[in-house]
Amino acid sequence: MKNTGKRYFNMEVEPLLNSPKMREIQEMKLRDAVKYLYRTCPFDRKRMDDAGIQPEDVRSFDDFSAIPVAGQAQYRQVFEETGGDLFAAYDVLFGKERMKDIHMLTTTSGTTGTPTPYPVFHKSVEAMGELFGRIGWRIGIRPGDRLAIGFGLSMHAAGTPHLYWFKNLRGLTLLPIGAEVGSERLLTLIKLFQANVLSCTPSLAQYLIERSPVVLGHAVKDLGIKLILCGAEPGAGIPEVRRHLESRFGAQVFDGGAGYGVSCHHPDYQGMHWIADDHCYYELVDPETGKPVPMEHGATGLAVFTPLEPDCAIFFANLRFTLNDIHQVFTEPCPCGLTGFRYKIVGRADDMLKVKGVPVYPAAIQGVINGFLPRVTGAFRIVLKVPPPRVLPPLEMRVEHGEGMQEGDLPGLEQEIGDKMHALLKIRPKITWLSPNTLERSVKKTNFFDKDYEQGSG
Repeated sequence: MKNTGKRYFNMEVEPLLNSPKMREIQEMKLRDAVKYLYRTCPFDRKRMDDAGIQPEDVRSFDDFSAIPVAGQAQYRQVFEETGGDLFAAYDVLFGKERMKDIHMLTTTSGTTGTPTPYPVFHKSVEAMGELFGRIGWRIGIRPGDRLAIGFGLSMHAAGTPHLYWFKNLRGLTLLPIGAEVGSERLLTLIKLFQANVLSCTPSLAQYLIERSPVVLGHAVKDLGIKLILCGAEPGAGIPEVRRHLESRFGAQVFDGGAGYGVSCHHPDYQGMHWIADDHCYYELVDPETGKPVPMEHGATGLAVFTPLEPDCAIFFANLRFTLNDIHQVFTEPCPCGLTGFRYKIVGRADDMLKVKGVPVYPAAIQGVINGFLPRVTGAFRIVLKVPPPRVLPPLEMRVEHGEGMQEGDLPGLEQEIGDKMHALLKIRPKITWLSPNTLERSVKKTNFFDKDYEQGSG
């Protein structure tokens, strides 16, 4: 790759992100995308027909907002209607024309039920290389770097596709190790291959901090990792988590995912810059009413995606599709100077809890808990006595205290955590203290809940 001093990977498109000119390009692409999906995709055609919308009716983004948002629940309904026949369902969801061009099928982790399919079409591969070239360049990946892939490689949307995501970053060496090998082999191979860039979940990065002295005999900082790209769960966007990972690894930590975005080099977390205006339209809707939420600085809503080039769509292959993530957006210029509006993950709509009517997201609780490192390990569980979202007050938690904490120190620490959580989240938890390393660690997504209501009642 020539001209390694350039600001953006794509110097023609990226300067236009989140601009009036880009909006014109998007609306032109939208009209063609709607016509394509109506013609080829039974799932989207039915949704448009049910909403009383024909392709010729759509000339701007305002014209297609009557199409209901679709997500995992609607996908599951199609699977049920096709009798569990996977490819019959895919023909409905994505259309036979695109399924003839299918190159790879991956899924979400499936932690909330049936895994959501993420199709990768042959025409998607070049688009993937373009978008993740943009992401990799922004975080500082350059020729000569070696990237250890620590996401799950087995049917996970953040794993094997890495081999295509970074195809256009010439000079980058990929090390497809994968979370499945476990922390010991992952650490050993990172050291053997002298990886200096790591991609993984924030919880796995935290686990490697704990395991490195045991496995390698030295701190994780001695591995020489300079960049960590985190995703698949909240964490890298939580200031306390980010600071902890950066200090222990001696690396810069970047937040990515929940769409096509990545955080920047600014020392204070500014959210993730959306880098894909020309490929995918991003909008917010009210999670309860489904009505559009204006994209204004500080606005919060359910993030919804529409492919603008659906024959080479990456993951988001349908009109107005949601991952059920609640985002907050920032449309004013970022102090880092890079383009693209920014978004941060507030939480998952299906993870939201209500304590005395107050909405609470586990990611926000995680942020508070991690503010008390190293007096806590960062590992915790929210105890659910009844099915969510309702929580019988007080919110009960199991939290690991840090090494060296004495029993007499814990009541004061619980008071401090309670005060901080009450000030920020309007709740005060009841904490049961656990010894370090009591809770099971995950190399994939963190489990925030102990669902006591699922245990046998006798």
